[in-house]
Amino acid sequence: MNIAPSPLAPFPASPFLPNTKIQYAWDSTSLGLLKTCPRLYQYTIIEGWSPRNESIHLRFGGEYHAALQDYDIARAQGLAHEAAIHHCIHALMERTADWIVDPTVSKAAQYKNRSSLVGLVVDYLDHYGPDDPAETYILADGRPAVELSFRFELDFGPGHGQDEAMYERTGMSFPQPYLLCGHLDRVVSFNDALMVLDRKTTTTTLSSHWFNQWQPSNQMTLYTLAGRIVLDAPIRGVIIEGAQILLDKPSRFVRGFTYRTQDQLDEWLGDIRVLLSQAEGYATSGHWPMNDTSCDKFGGCRFREICSKSPAVRDKFLAADFNQLPRADRWNPLKSR
Repeated sequence: MNIAPSPLAPFPASPFLPNTKIQYAWDSTSLGLLKTCPRLYQYTIIEGWSPRNESIHLRFGGEYHAALQDYDIARAQGLAHEAAIHHCIHALMERTADWIVDPTVSKAAQYKNRSSLVGLVVDYLDHYGPDDPAETYILADGRPAVELSFRFELDFGPGHGQDEAMYERTGMSFPQPYLLCGHLDRVVSFNDALMVLDRKTTTTTLSSHWFNQWQPSNQMTLYTLAGRIVLDAPIRGVIIEGAQILLDKPSRFVRGFTYRTQDQLDEWLGDIRVLLSQAEGYATSGHWPMNDTSCDKFGGCRFREICSKSPAVRDKFLAADFNQLPRADRWNPLKSR
């Protein structure tokens, strides 16, 4: 399959073909939702339904990534270890000044709050220190490969909605190929190999069972493929950097590895071709089937109660229990960081 990087637009466009619900720009999140359940994808990506309350897990994970990104960039720019720590913690404290989490509200809030977040970042930087064997890869233009947005074209695209005049009005190419998009936390040189490094936080014990969830993995396969294409480098796979949050004791950090051969990448791309054809069929027909074997997975789907209702009343329960985000605020794989 011939695939090539695509330039990143300065402003995010819609990931859908004009006047359709056919998505042409995909990332691991939207692909993962579709693979899990087309109805889940419909509610989240197409219609933009979101829980009314901010997710502690999303905020915590996002701030953790942002703090370590600040540190990595500062180090790549020449700051000493201690100065880079001061820089990233200061920025983290400023960003989270208004983030108030009551630890008595839930078990999640006991582990994931502003205080534990700062402690986790400090523990991480103390653990790996200035002599971390994973060295940030420096791009040809001198930038560190940290929070690297990527976008590349596939050699096929949607077969419907290909109205050339419509494309001319929007400035899109005709015919529009599918795009795969996303962000790499960090690309590193480790033991003479180039690897994508992806950071995960958890309260679960970092055992071999925990690391096995990434082999196979939609996200990690895409990250390996993206690293090879966008960097034009022999990326071998992904280092999964697990951070276990513990109460009343220092956090625990373990690195695991997941590798991909070219045959595995080719197989994944072949599956994606079939999957996106199915998604196009769902969008064209307006019917997104429920995968009722996934309702109890990952702690239970957030829309499980909605799908348990009669189809005639689901919209009313959605409106009562969820917020529908404006189109500009919905998940968009084309947004760069």
